[in-house]
Amino acid sequence: MVTAERRALTPQNQIRRWFFEGIRPNSKMHLHEQYSWWKVMCLTGLDYFSTLGYQPGIALLAAGLLSPIATFLVVLITLFGLVPLYARVAKESPHGQGSVAMLERLLPGWSGKTLVLILLGFAATDFIITITLSAADATAHVLQNPIWPSYLQDRVALTIFILALLGGIFLAGFREAIGLAVAIVLFYLVCNTVVIGRAIMELTAHPQVLSNWHSGLFASFGNVWTMVGVSALLFPKLALGMSGFETGVAVMPLVKGNPDDDHDKPHGRIENTKKLLLTAAILMAILLMGSTIVTTVLIPPEAYQTGGPADGRAIAYLAHEYLGETLGTIYDISTILILWFAGASAMTGLLNLVPRYLPRYGMAPEWTRAQRPLVVFFTAITFVVTLIFKASVDAQAGAYATGVLVLFVSAALGVMLAVWKEGLGKKILFGSILVVFVYTAIINMIERPEGLHIASFFIGTIIIFSLASRIVRSFELRVGEVRFDEVAQDFVNEELGAPEGISLLAHRPGGMDYADKESETRRIHKLTADEARFIFLEVSVSDPSQFGGEALNVTGHVVDGRRVLRCESHAVPNTIAAILLYLRNQTKAIPQVYFGWTEGNPIAYVIKYIFLGEGETAPITREILRQVEPNPVRRPKIIVG
Repeated sequence: MVTAERRALTPQNQIRRWFFEGIRPNSKMHLHEQYSWWKVMCLTGLDYFSTLGYQPGIALLAAGLLSPIATFLVVLITLFGLVPLYARVAKESPHGQGSVAMLERLLPGWSGKTLVLILLGFAATDFIITITLSAADATAHVLQNPIWPSYLQDRVALTIFILALLGGIFLAGFREAIGLAVAIVLFYLVCNTVVIGRAIMELTAHPQVLSNWHSGLFASFGNVWTMVGVSALLFPKLALGMSGFETGVAVMPLVKGNPDDDHDKPHGRIENTKKLLLTAAILMAILLMGSTIVTTVLIPPEAYQTGGPADGRAIAYLAHEYLGETLGTIYDISTILILWFAGASAMTGLLNLVPRYLPRYGMAPEWTRAQRPLVVFFTAITFVVTLIFKASVDAQAGAYATGVLVLFVSAALGVMLAVWKEGLGKKILFGSILVVFVYTAIINMIERPEGLHIASFFIGTIIIFSLASRIVRSFELRVGEVRFDEVAQDFVNEELGAPEGISLLAHRPGGMDYADKESETRRIHKLTADEARFIFLEVSVSDPSQFGGEALNVTGHVVDGRRVLRCESHAVPNTIAAILLYLRNQTKAIPQVYFGWTEGNPIAYVIKYIFLGEGETAPITREILRQVEPNPVRRPKIIVG
């Protein structure tokens, strides 16, 4: 006969343990290791910096000659809007909950859960589309390179292959992912600096091109104020260049703080995250302005139009134009690498965000607490999205912008409410930021409604599957450690050795008088005082929208000469089942609990139980016990009359 220890060493069990690593609280996952802030910046910068691959081209297509001014507006809003905004988000949610948690705290109960599910839908839209859009753009750069074989032109197949490679990196382990992120980002930043520097040299050698641009700008728009006004109207089209900030706070648990950091307020981690956000924003501002100027002045308009050689790859166009095919190809490689791996920051955001909410609500299976099953699940979703959109960058841009902008709005709203009592200056600053992003999000949804359609699909899918999971998991025990106080434990000790074991009598808090309840129960079941010495059990429902898993504190009271156990939990039947099992394990005897039948529709009571934590308590308690303890002999007794 094979022992449990030997079974654990079989290849199948080893693979299963590796795959589901992280479900148990004491598991050590790579995702929870911490790194220097600049390394984590490289991880989040994969998404942020990779927008250089397409942002200058988007700006050229949307703004033309106004591209540098419109981009400067993006830079200003980034440095003086998003950086202080997300610095405050980092302070309010240092454990990676992001702006979602800030709004969750404002709305308790099911209203808060519904808001979180909607925001998670937009976050999923942002992160999933970040992965698929970046991979599709990497494919576009591969296919447009002159040395790529002409017979390997299947855009969808190549994109799926790129996505599979990304998923494989995360299956291997998170340490491998962050190490690769650092190398790719440094390589990409150096390549961009070289290309932009070479383009600036070209401008220095031919200053007339700057004069031509300047003349054309004033000839088209007349004065600076008109240029600024038109640029402000064009801002929603350029907002893609600001992605990555939500990811920056979502991965805060990876940022190494100070050794003496307090768990609830880790000031070292918060300050290092602020350094991360500011440094990334400054680097991006310099590169974005430099790239926008040189691409606007040096690329002819026909080249960046849809289908042109600079469409979606403006800096790559300049690299081939001024550095030659060899160095241009090296730049292409750096762009392809960062676009391919840009999904890593989004994947990290998903892996940090989803386990913090859905399992806690009972709205996802327990395996979602582990990293690798989630990686496989999200990678499969990216395959489906890529097939639906045929690996088209343009088809996914609206959804990408919608997800990003709604998260900005939620962050701005959360921060605005957090600083409401902190002075007029902060109200004006964050109120202005909120107005800007509300305006930008609305304009984007009007101009590109497909983004809202895709986000709505994600939201609907999350809500449907979350509720289905909640229903399926409602019959789990849902209670962590059970703790009896001294008085409650004395009640248990008094009943040790009782012939019928410990007899509990379920009693609704604030219900009928204890004496009347006991008298009614004895009359129905024909019990004498010697046959059953009742201990009343009262469970108060706190927040039924919470799923449970916390420790249960049971207190003992003597009321009108009756012994009463009281506790507070999210669901009555699960709590009673947990207490019965605790008593069985402690006393080595089978306890029993007496219930009365409830009049009403049983289906309505089941729905009431799922959403309000109480209903037809007796049969549900028995079903929970049946699932937890399959042996009827060892199962606590449920007696109903």
